Amino acid sequence: MAKPSQLAVFGNPIEHSRSPEIHAAFAEQAGMQLFYSRILVPEDEFESTVTDFFDAGGLGCNVTVPCKGDAWKFVDEATGDAELAQAVNTISRREDGRLKGDNTDGPGLVSDLKKNLGWPLKDRRVLVLGAGGAVRGVLSSLLKEAPVQVHLYNRTHATAVELVDRFSQIDAQPSRVSAVEKAELADGYDVIINGTSAGLADQRIDLPANIVKRDSHCYDMVYGRKAQAFLNWAQAHGAGATSDGLGMLVEQAALSFQIWFGHEVNTAPVIQMLRESEFS
Repeated sequence: MAKPSQLAVFGNPIEHSRSPEIHAAFAEQAGMQLFYSRILVPEDEFESTVTDFFDAGGLGCNVTVPCKGDAWKFVDEATGDAELAQAVNTISRREDGRLKGDNTDGPGLVSDLKKNLGWPLKDRRVLVLGAGGAVRGVLSSLLKEAPVQVHLYNRTHATAVELVDRFSQIDAQPSRVSAVEKAELADGYDVIINGTSAGLADQRIDLPANIVKRDSHCYDMVYGRKAQAFLNWAQAHGAGATSDGLGMLVEQAALSFQIWFGHEVNTAPVIQMLRESEFS
C-alpha cells in the first residue's frame, strides 16, 4: 500500500483550523490516503518550520495567518496571483525539489460567490471593506470578473490608496478601482465584501446605512461566529442576501487539492458537512 501523502497547514494560532477535516473529505472522494496535520509556527520561525516539514517528506502545505507573507518570501517561485498579493496560501514541491507558491484565496472567493451563492460580479458595483492581507489576496480575482466599479474603503485611507495604485497598474480598466473615504461611499452597492478583521475582534461596525440597498449582497470573508457582527449589521440595514466565508474556505482548499493531486472535487457536500457541524 502506498504511503499516505504528507500535508499540513501552518499558522499561529492553528488549533481551530478546519483544513484537516476538509482535505480528509476530499481524499475520501478521490479514493486516496493522506495525512494532514496542523503545525503551529513560532514567531519568526516560519522558514525553519516549513523547511523541516518538506525535508521530512512533505508533499505540500497550506499557509494561514499570519504567515502568508512569509510564505511568499520563502518559496522558490510564485504564480502571478501570489506575486500580486505578495502572499502565498498553498505551497507544492515540484519534481526538481523547488517549492512553488500559489494563492487560491481569490479564485476560492469568486467560486463561492458565483457557483455556490449565485451572486454575479460582472457589471456590478462592488465595495470591498479593508485593505490588508485578506483583500490583497482576492482583489486580482475580483477584477478579473469585470465589475463595473470597485471601491476600497479602509479606516487608514493611505493603505487603500497604496493597494489601488498597485492593482491599477495591471488592470485593463484602472479607472474602475478606487480608494474612497467614508464620505465618498456610494448609495446601494450591489455586492459588499468585508475583508477587515472587524468580525474577528467584535468591533462596532461604523458604516453608513445607505451603502446597503434591498438587493445588496453582503459577504464576510471569515466564517461562523466571527462573521456575525457584519452580517447582522447588513441584515438590519435591509441587505437582500448575506453569507459568511465558509464556502470560500472550502473552495480555496479544493483548488489547493487540485494543485497537489490534479483531482477536481465536489465542494458542496463538504460545505454542508461543515455547516451542519457548526450547529451540532
